[in-house]
Amino acid sequence: MASLVHLLAAADHMNFRHAAKALGVAQSSVSARVKALEEDLGILLFERNTRGIRLTEAGRNFVEQVADGLDQLDHAVKTVSMAAVGEHGRLRIGIHALIPGSFLAELIANYRESHPGINVEITEGTARDALMRIRADQLDVAFMVGEPELPDCHTRLTWSEPLVAVLPQMHRLAGKSKITWADLSNETFLVRYGGTGPQIHDHIVLRLTGRSFRPLIQRFNVERGTLLSMVGQGFGITIVGAATALYPATDVVFPPFADEPDPVPFSAVWSPFNRSTALNNLLDLANDMRTSVNRPGR
Repeated sequence: MASLVHLLAAADHMNFRHAAKALGVAQSSVSARVKALEEDLGILLFERNTRGIRLTEAGRNFVEQVADGLDQLDHAVKTVSMAAVGEHGRLRIGIHALIPGSFLAELIANYRESHPGINVEITEGTARDALMRIRADQLDVAFMVGEPELPDCHTRLTWSEPLVAVLPQMHRLAGKSKITWADLSNETFLVRYGGTGPQIHDHIVLRLTGRSFRPLIQRFNVERGTLLSMVGQGFGITIVGAATALYPATDVVFPPFADEPDPVPFSAVWSPFNRSTALNNLLDLANDMRTSVNRPGR
């Protein structure tokens, strides 16, 4: 490598003495290394005369290839160094939804601003799909509802949201500041197959099991916006995390629950074998944002 550096310096300056000065070494060192390189290659790289040196045709071709190779090597070294500190590469994130203004949307936006060299890839799907992808090394991290206990994955509580109902504007309960589960005894609940639909379904069953009525739950293979529109048109009602109230919808209301004891937790889930610095940077940022949101006075 040192011989190649000396060669390029000599080619740049067309003078061994000037090349040596630029490198901060003795002229004899540059001359000797170039001479040894010529002997190893079996070709003459420079024509020497009393006025200086001049590249031969073979020397010019060799220098061009060496320069290109060293540029690529330098790029590779810089790239791997940036990857080691989480400033270059990609980060694959599994989500249930990306609602403008939500904690998750702000987290990803802040991360991309802080780490512009990371290519963020986002996949939307159910928690089951996300776990399969994490275990297959197809995702680096997934954000999902709850605080799952998974023996083969790491999990961390990342943020939480109050639970709210979604009712049509003309619903009998639409004017109430808060509602209870008992208020919803005769309602038809709509849930999605995708996104957080499975968790929403299970939560409805959990809250209404053992009462004098059996909840009617209908499942649909639709997107979040379509489900909200269906609620607005009177197909039924649903429940969501409070961030969904940020979703553009004009024909529904989002009353909170008076008898829902705790906000809905959302957790980050990732493989213990994932040593990505880019992932660690995202988790650290999420923790900082959560701490800031929960700070007294906020």
